[in-house]
Amino acid sequence: MVEKSWFVAGAPLCVAAVIAATIGFSAGPAAAETNSWLPVNICGETGFNPAKEPPTPGGPLLPSIPPTIAIPIPYPDFVPVPVPGPTVDQTRVAQDLPADPCADPCPDLTDEIEEPQPEVGSSGSSGSSALHIPKIEIDPRPETIPIPVPGGPGPAPQPAPPVQINPAERGSLTEALGTPAVGDVRLVSQLTGHGSDNRTDKRWQVDGTDLGIIWETKPGEVAIAFGDTFGKDWNPPGAFGEDWRSNVLGHSTDTDLSDGMTIDSMVQDSRCHAAEIIDSRHIPNFETTTIPTSGFTIGNRQFLSYMSVKRWSVVPGMWYTNYGGIAYSDDNGQTWTKDQHAKWHNIFGARFQVSAMVPHGDYVYMFGTPNGRIGTIGLARVPVDQVLNTTSYQYWSNGTWTPVSEHLATPIVGGVASELSVRYDTGTGTWLMSYLEPVGGRIILRQSSSPQGVWSGGATLVDTADYPKAYGGFIHPWSTDKDLYFTMSEWDSYNVYLMHASLR
Repeated sequence: MVEKSWFVAGAPLCVAAVIAATIGFSAGPAAAETNSWLPVNICGETGFNPAKEPPTPGGPLLPSIPPTIAIPIPYPDFVPVPVPGPTVDQTRVAQDLPADPCADPCPDLTDEIEEPQPEVGSSGSSGSSALHIPKIEIDPRPETIPIPVPGGPGPAPQPAPPVQINPAERGSLTEALGTPAVGDVRLVSQLTGHGSDNRTDKRWQVDGTDLGIIWETKPGEVAIAFGDTFGKDWNPPGAFGEDWRSNVLGHSTDTDLSDGMTIDSMVQDSRCHAAEIIDSRHIPNFETTTIPTSGFTIGNRQFLSYMSVKRWSVVPGMWYTNYGGIAYSDDNGQTWTKDQHAKWHNIFGARFQVSAMVPHGDYVYMFGTPNGRIGTIGLARVPVDQVLNTTSYQYWSNGTWTPVSEHLATPIVGGVASELSVRYDTGTGTWLMSYLEPVGGRIILRQSSSPQGVWSGGATLVDTADYPKAYGGFIHPWSTDKDLYFTMSEWDSYNVYLMHASLR
């Protein structure tokens, strides 16, 4: 089981249901007033609604009081950890979906548990105004203390790339653009989980998941990577379950995003079961999970940046990483290899632990923050043929592309940020950046004429006053200068939603 602490702004929300893929609604207070009902998908299954639920007329004004309050008491749990770890199972199984989207491909695997109940995590509108004193309980919790022990042979060593330091080069800032003019923002559809048109719970045992990082793999196809994923034993709220995969990957050829995004397939390790593509040890305080942060394509090779999370923090919005790394795939995402040398180790709060990487021209640009949600954004670049060679990276530092100085990278945007997504719009020659701004409690959008900036002011895409437990904000590469599509995650319902913003 995994635990996370996420920044949350605003009041508790109802984990209701999301509009069917053919229906959308506007974000904001007006949307909140009209979406307390439970919409269904094309198969008549109830989904989730990440928007804030308005108070029920006549209901209580105070939040509900839980019947029991558990006080966690940690105790040491010494766990032997083989090093190197076990061989990663790369078994892959072809997909065989029925033509009828409402037919269950594997009822023997997915129909043995009750459906998630959307009312979990609601704002406390049960209609009962009676106050009570909660029961106090002690909750002993193991605190893992990993003890390294000799393991198996491990993966074969990868040859280290040659040291290839690119000399320092002066750069320049570009003139600041105006703040993006964001018009109507609406929720298009629920991409994952019970009640989604993709029916990921029935097709791939993806009942709860987050992120939804999208990149183009080839003309007419995109990949979409999700974070910590849970199967049929998952129930809201949050990220908890036994069938835990640190990440899964789907593909889509849906070019009409106005009514949702169809996921055509997912990488499977068994029948109707999405595979964990970037392996993780799943050992707290050693390597709890490995979470994708961006994806991109160079030639026939796919790349994923990811973070190796050592542990989650008890402080909301914080976590600790071992390193930020890069994995690659030469079979269109079916199997992935962690590069043993393309790593940015977390030494004294290194900045490039959570990265968004974008190829453009002769370079791949890497935008990065430290672990957690209280860091600033730095920038690096590397020639496209040297992506896996960390000695070849240059870091933007006070107007100079400087080699081998990741700790000296100067912030390119003021304020703190997390969950970066960056896209270059070829039609306008404009860079777009979205990220969660935890202090203001919003997902914002900025633009610039160059990766290093000057970056514009931030326009609000999603306000946590309307979506109280929203995070993420990953741009779809097929967005245009008029229509911005992006994914949004929501903690209580722990699933991913497709959003649309009109740009003026």
